[in-house]
Amino acid sequence: MKPTWIITANAGRARFFEESALTEPLQEIEDMVNAGARQSISDLVTDQIGPTAAAGSGHNIGGTQGVGLSHNANVGAPNKAYQPAVTPVEAEAVKFAKDISAYLTKAHQEGRFGQLVISASPQFLGTLRSVIDPQLKDVIKTEFNKDYTHFNGPQLREQLQALKDKQE
Repeated sequence: MKPTWIITANAGRARFFEESALTEPLQEIEDMVNAGARQSISDLVTDQIGPTAAAGSGHNIGGTQGVGLSHNANVGAPNKAYQPAVTPVEAEAVKFAKDISAYLTKAHQEGRFGQLVISASPQFLGTLRSVIDPQLKDVIKTEFNKDYTHFNGPQLREQLQALKDKQE
């Protein structure tokens, strides 16, 4: 029987544990750190003005300020380079969640685990759910919206068991 992997994560760190049997201690197999989560905003953001810098003006959305419809056939259409507002911290969290998903996908393809238990801070759990590979969704046994990245193996098992008992 393939082991169960238990992941505990937040936007800055993800720890991966392997559970071979309930009687054996959890073995930590990976500790991923998101270096971007520890950077200051000024290190993540450039001073360069982007294509949506004039977002509030009609010029940016193809308005007809005196030039008629031929100026832009899609009057009122957003700039092609437009992207919804995402803070640098959120962008780093999404990037980290994608890294975690890629690691899990590769490990699953290699047959390193059969089931997955995910415990993550509430906001990061939502981010992880949005980017996780669809083939992994079938092996997720349980999800908990708690951040236990600072717990060791025995403490993590104890906390997750308490949460499981509370749900039943």
